[in-house]
Amino acid sequence: MTRLTVNGQAHDIDVDSDTPLLWALRDTLGLMGTKFGCGIAQCGACTVHVDGQPVRACALPVGAVGDKHITTIEGLGSDDALHPVQRAWVELDVPQCGYCQSGMIMAVAALLQDNPSPTDADINAAITNICRCGSYQRIRAAIHAAASQRVSGIKTP
Repeated sequence: MTRLTVNGQAHDIDVDSDTPLLWALRDTLGLMGTKFGCGIAQCGACTVHVDGQPVRACALPVGAVGDKHITTIEGLGSDDALHPVQRAWVELDVPQCGYCQSGMIMAVAALLQDNPSPTDADINAAITNICRCGSYQRIRAAIHAAASQRVSGIKTP
C-alpha cells in the first residue's frame, strides 16, 4: 500500500512502487484530467504539481513521491473559482482539440507561481509542453493575460 496526498486528500492505493504516477492518478484514483501523451516525459500532457513543482507524471514512479503533495488539474481550481490561468484559457478560447491543455495549464500555473511577470524568453524556457494543434500564440497570450491578473498561489482575489 502506498499513501498519496492528491488535491489535499490522502489516498491509500495498492500499486507497485514503480508504477508511474500518471497511471495511479488515472487508473486507481479515477482522475482523468491528467493525460497520457508520449510516455517518455517529452510532451507534457501528464504534467502535475508535486510540492508545487511541475513534473511529468508518466515518468515519475509512485515510490518516488513519498509524502509530497500532488496537485492535478482537478485540484487547481473549481467551477466556482477558476485559477487565473484557467480563466485566461477560457476567456481567450485557447484550446483547439484540448488534449494537451491540462498539462499545459499546470506547467503555466507553476511558471507564474515562480515568475509572476514572465517575458517571452522566460515562457520559451519554462513551457516545453507540446501542442499538436499549434495553438502556441493563444497559449502565450493567455499566459500574459493570467500574469496581468497578478497570479500568486492557487487562488487570487
